[in-house]
Amino acid sequence: MMSLSVKNVLAVASGKGGVGKSTIAANLAVALAGMGYQTGLLDADIFGPSQPKMFQVEEARPFLERVDGRDLIQPVENYGVKLLSIGFFVDKQDAILWRGAKASNAFKQLISEVNWGELDYLLIDLPPGTSDIHLTLVQTLSITGAVIVSTPQEVALADARKGISLFTDEKLNVPILGLIENMAWFTPAELPGNKYYLFGKEGCRRLAEELHIPLLGQIPIVQSICESGDRGIPVAFNPDTITGTAFRSLAEQIVERVTYRREHLAPTRRVMVDLPTSF
Repeated sequence: MMSLSVKNVLAVASGKGGVGKSTIAANLAVALAGMGYQTGLLDADIFGPSQPKMFQVEEARPFLERVDGRDLIQPVENYGVKLLSIGFFVDKQDAILWRGAKASNAFKQLISEVNWGELDYLLIDLPPGTSDIHLTLVQTLSITGAVIVSTPQEVALADARKGISLFTDEKLNVPILGLIENMAWFTPAELPGNKYYLFGKEGCRRLAEELHIPLLGQIPIVQSICESGDRGIPVAFNPDTITGTAFRSLAEQIVERVTYRREHLAPTRRVMVDLPTSF
């Protein structure tokens, strides 16, 4: 099992693919590290790992180190974040053709056979949907809380509901720290005062109000976010930019919600019973 030296484990999830969950997870981790928190990021998207590219460490190969009589994987580190991904152990050009059981076993190794050291926050970048990986996570770790990422369009919100439903199921009982609206609007550089709501307006705010969960932040469509991810330099690494400030504010909201959660709710327990393969 994971060392008690990891204080908070946060699941970053989305019901739907393509909503920018991994981009949010990467920049949130970098923002937390920039605030002085010891931060780790586990890329749990077994079939589509993207964090090695976003952190400009695609060629890195973690090594084993003997720790207290065990051979443990040493995470890769960049931008102040300790990072581990299945992408470090497979050819980036190859598709990963694994059945659910093999993927779950690989994920368990990434959790339990790693020397994370002292961490304030460990972010788990989950695959989209509700899968074996999600169930393996709650059976292996005590999750402090989950953050749900969605765009404001109705089809994404419908899937976000399912993600929220999974974590709040009575068997799992993982607190939802809040909802993040990504791609909230588009503002062209030549018209900085304009907002174009390409995927609908305030959809996540309405969902948050309906379900009585916090809306942690709204991240606009900004070309620099995409370009920085492709270059492997998360925009949150430069906190003096508009987008860097937005992710710093988001990280501050996360810290506030985690503090509130720990003061007012009992610790989440690992799920000790067999779970169905779908909800």
